[in-house]
Amino acid sequence: MSEGSLEAPTRHPIDFNHPDFTDPVKLDEEMRRIFDICHGCRRCFNLCDSFPRLFDLVDAAPSEELDTVNSADFKGVVDACTLCDLCFMTKCPYVPPHEFDLDFPHLMLRYRHMEFKQGHRSKIESQLTETDRNGKIGSLVSGIANWATDTGNKVTRPLMEKAVHVHRDAALPKFSGQTLVKKAAQNPVQLNAAAPAYGRKAVIYATCFGNYNEPDLGLAARAVLAKNGVQTEVTYAGCCGMPQMEQGDVERVAQRAKSIAADMMKWVDDGFDVIALVPSCALMLKFEWPLLVPDDENVKRLANATRDVAEYVVDISKKEGLAEGLNPLSGDITVHLACHARAQNMGPKAAEMLRLIPETRVAVIERCSGHGGSWGAMKDNFEVALKVGKPVARQAAKAINEAAAKGKIRYVASECPLAGHHIVQGIEREDPEAKISEAPHPIKLFAEAYGLKY
Repeated sequence: MSEGSLEAPTRHPIDFNHPDFTDPVKLDEEMRRIFDICHGCRRCFNLCDSFPRLFDLVDAAPSEELDTVNSADFKGVVDACTLCDLCFMTKCPYVPPHEFDLDFPHLMLRYRHMEFKQGHRSKIESQLTETDRNGKIGSLVSGIANWATDTGNKVTRPLMEKAVHVHRDAALPKFSGQTLVKKAAQNPVQLNAAAPAYGRKAVIYATCFGNYNEPDLGLAARAVLAKNGVQTEVTYAGCCGMPQMEQGDVERVAQRAKSIAADMMKWVDDGFDVIALVPSCALMLKFEWPLLVPDDENVKRLANATRDVAEYVVDISKKEGLAEGLNPLSGDITVHLACHARAQNMGPKAAEMLRLIPETRVAVIERCSGHGGSWGAMKDNFEVALKVGKPVARQAAKAINEAAAKGKIRYVASECPLAGHHIVQGIEREDPEAKISEAPHPIKLFAEAYGLKY
């Protein structure tokens, strides 16, 4: 065993059906074991708010050690975790196969699952995570829904804050009046038969966000792929379950993994690659689902077939070469690498893709935006989320201002659409002079460089 765990990290299946998984005594023993290791290391002190909360508990304890910390206080540490996975993938030297066998995010998930089984998780927050139901309703009444959820609405947003605990200032995703699946069906694209990658086939997994909130994300991806000769279809069998996983409802996520994977097999069997539009969803399909249902062959095959959209474009560029027609944008790009993209262990594919645009310099921000899915929008978390994301906002604002001083513009992009909204809000707080209206997904900038309409 090498000191510091120099081997590639591995993860154990999430054995949520084992009686010990939710046994309060066994769980407390494991939390104390892992928290004691974290306390002795403290390498993750600046990743999120979980670790400062843990270290503050220890430092304030009578013995200044974990033995005099009350177990009831562990909940605050758990509640601050956004399951971003960065501590496991980028910071912790004690992850498996190291003998310490430390997996902090899955420990937090285990605690939340215990709470869920005991009926202690928030009923209100669980309703907010019903993305398919909420998306269908929101799309049907998109005008009213978008009016009511706009941060400028001084009537409905304070009421929402009181009723469902969503912070009145937190930017919420807009609803589209028509889903991505419907738009794609009604607007076929023409394949570029002269493209080097002509002959590839890919099915775009719309994701709940792409389907109900931002269909343009999927349409941009489809346009880029068609330009490169890739035959595409768009499908959506349901949400990947990341919102429910954040609430600890892992049994439901496991069932969803089985059903969606079974539905997707018709595409995999027909030779289609699978493309996920949002990093969180790609992470679920590629890594989390196989850990939840390790014996399901459909889940394994789907995981092997799935690629992040930027990862897929870069793969085309390396294997066949891209279609001609990329032109420089009107400015350089600062791209935020989403936590769940980094956790896929595939490298900075969004940055690699954007660097394929001629005469374009790309700067990378590798810090958490602080949003954490629905976590960062909640009343108790929004200000903390902005604090965690301040280094991202500060770096982006600096790039925008430096470009403006030269009479140029600076694009700011994020692989995670929700993180993009949060970054824009962070920039507005950090430096109102740094003018920016959106932080689009990199695939939209790539489509713009091709001059594509979608």
